[in-house]
Amino acid sequence: MKKIVISLGGSVIIPDEVDTKFLKKFKKLIDKYSKKDRFIIICGGGKLARKLQNEARKIKGTTHKDLDWLGIYATRINALTLKKLFKVKKEIIIDPTEKIISDERVLIAAGWKPGFSTDYDAVILAKNIGASIVVNMTNVDYVYDKDPKLGGAKPIKEIEWKMLRKLVGSKWKPGLNMPFDPIASKEAEKLGLKAAIVGKDIGNLERFLKGKKFKGTLVR
Repeated sequence: MKKIVISLGGSVIIPDEVDTKFLKKFKKLIDKYSKKDRFIIICGGGKLARKLQNEARKIKGTTHKDLDWLGIYATRINALTLKKLFKVKKEIIIDPTEKIISDERVLIAAGWKPGFSTDYDAVILAKNIGASIVVNMTNVDYVYDKDPKLGGAKPIKEIEWKMLRKLVGSKWKPGLNMPFDPIASKEAEKLGLKAAIVGKDIGNLERFLKGKKFKGTLVR
């Protein structure tokens, strides 16, 4: 039985409104593969987190810690949606270091504490359950050599953590939108984990789960 941690971006769950079409397809695929493998799906905060944070920034005295907590609670709202969708009995995993006692093949997790994104939580969960790779489903298909919104960015199909860390920097700030957050990247490199950065195409995720060639970036 393989153990797989999927970091599901909040922008994939709720681009503007809940993407029920995507979530139904996602559930169908995970249900299929969870017959032989085990999955922990950790939800990001996405647009909900950024909207809350942007409004909070207008309030005098709001700290980075305050902004992080808003993002964390956004991930927990998104995680509740996934918990209901998959009919998971176990409570949402908040602390990725806790001993996981459950025989369910699909579990749901959310943000833990300030100082990093759920990418870091996914890395710690992978360490906790003995997974060798984290799958990061996001709204972009690859890691790029520069911000893809600026134009002329080139996709990177394979990259080492050392080089990725040069791209994402070394500091975390609330709402940071990167393919993999700096704190998580540093920890993943230290642990010798791999990460697959993929888009939201369900067929592409299935190719990855089958061990076939997939569209995305492999970080090692």
